[in-house]
Amino acid sequence: FFFFSREESRMHIHVYAPSGEAKFWIEPEIELAVSKGFNSRELKDVETQIKEKENEIREEWNRHFGAQ
Repeated sequence: FFFFSREESRMHIHVYAPSGEAKFWIEPEIELAVSKGFNSRELKDVETQIKEKENEIREEWNRHFGAQ
């Protein structure tokens, strides 16, 4: 899980693993933006992890980029 600096202003997070990579929007709600290589089960697992850590992700985004 990581951010690209100033890729775009809409809050999102990237995920990279040996089996694939994906980008999830965090705003206005958690939603898959794009995926390559992950199967549907893996994507569901990643989405669950993001939902479990949503507050932490938002806090880190704001700390990294500054509150918008």
